[in-house]
Amino acid sequence: MTALYYTLGVLIFAVTIMASIGLHEFGHLIPAKRFGGKVTQWFVGFGPTVWSKRIGETEYGIKAIPLGGYVKIVGMLPPGKGEQSGNPDEDLRVRKSNTGMFTQLISDARAAEWEHIGPEDRDRLFYRRPWWQKVVVMSGGPMVNLAIAFFLFWGVFATVGQVVDATAEPVVAEVVPCIVPADEDGRVCSAEELDNNPTPAAAAGLKPGDRFVSFNGEPVTDWTQMQKAIRANDNETATIVVDRDGEQLTLDATTSVQPRPLDGDSATLTPVGFLGVLPELTPVYETGGPIYTAQQMGTMTVDVVESLAQLPVKVYGVGKAIIGLQERDPNGPVSVVGGGRIAGEVASHDEFPLKDKLVSLVMLIAGFNLFVGLFNFIPLLPLDGGHIAGALYEGLRRAWARVRGLPDPGYVDVAKLLPIAYVMGLAMLLMGVVLIIGDIVVPLHLTS
Repeated sequence: MTALYYTLGVLIFAVTIMASIGLHEFGHLIPAKRFGGKVTQWFVGFGPTVWSKRIGETEYGIKAIPLGGYVKIVGMLPPGKGEQSGNPDEDLRVRKSNTGMFTQLISDARAAEWEHIGPEDRDRLFYRRPWWQKVVVMSGGPMVNLAIAFFLFWGVFATVGQVVDATAEPVVAEVVPCIVPADEDGRVCSAEELDNNPTPAAAAGLKPGDRFVSFNGEPVTDWTQMQKAIRANDNETATIVVDRDGEQLTLDATTSVQPRPLDGDSATLTPVGFLGVLPELTPVYETGGPIYTAQQMGTMTVDVVESLAQLPVKVYGVGKAIIGLQERDPNGPVSVVGGGRIAGEVASHDEFPLKDKLVSLVMLIAGFNLFVGLFNFIPLLPLDGGHIAGALYEGLRRAWARVRGLPDPGYVDVAKLLPIAYVMGLAMLLMGVVLIIGDIVVPLHLTS
């Protein structure tokens, strides 16, 4: 059954991510068609075609490698200077031979772009669209991802809410097995420490799930009261009554004075009585509507932008983890493969109730959409943000020429930025490969 749930979680994640990619591409296709552009292809995935169907002038389909998608909008690249045949308006031929590697790359790209364009397409070419239409078309894709993220987050925040705090209950969640210095909390105890230096709680026989009833005869009603009583007990023996599975047990525990941080001040240690238990935490949820969701997404956006700025360094860290030079950062990036594995673990986790599984999957999918949307706004080709930046520059350049009474400078030739696009595309490919290998060789888990 666990394997079935794991597979179901992976499939849910994969299908929803593919649907998000398809909707992203529709975010480009729909406004492009509305503005009179010609869209010849809409595909999810890359590589060999698995299925396709032509509707009107557009071919819709699925390809074998589900790692992205694309739409083919006719006329993205204008013909370069000197590449016309002499027609005062414009013909549809581009030069196919140049000297210089980058010049040849640009020319080859133009040739491929214009190979299937005929005279009847002249007024539908994308580069001839007004700059603001280009911005709308190229922003449409990532805006769809942000909209998906918004509605998914909103659905969770408006119903379940998100955890903003936790209330400590007078119930034992964990018994610390041995006494370790405060600055080493969480360290695994050695066999010698387990035998010779157990915590008072471990020595007294306290167990996870025990609910404190009284401490030295004083009834216990909350964790704060229990914590104060422990700290004030110094090195004395205390009589503790606990409720264990409906039965009250009396235990004797001799607390030990240990330097511990008080009131969240980790820099200052104060000697206090120490028992060695961690309380059970009850999460405190906060709900909200669309404004609350927008505020939370604003905070998330700042975090994502900071992560994007550090992405190459973090991916390099994943590469080092693959060859065993360091541990993988549990807060580092993952690929869609890693996201699928996490979704599978969420769905198959025995201790998660169904509601928590659904919420976790929805939040995971929303987070991926938020990341994809913001990533695509990076103002570099081949990302959507590169085309948006080119269109905005075109609009500013033309407006400045009008203000100064100068001739119209014409369209911005994004083809000149193709060398940057090739470098950026190669970098994205390499980072994607590293993350996928990392998610297979040194995967992150829920317990990381």
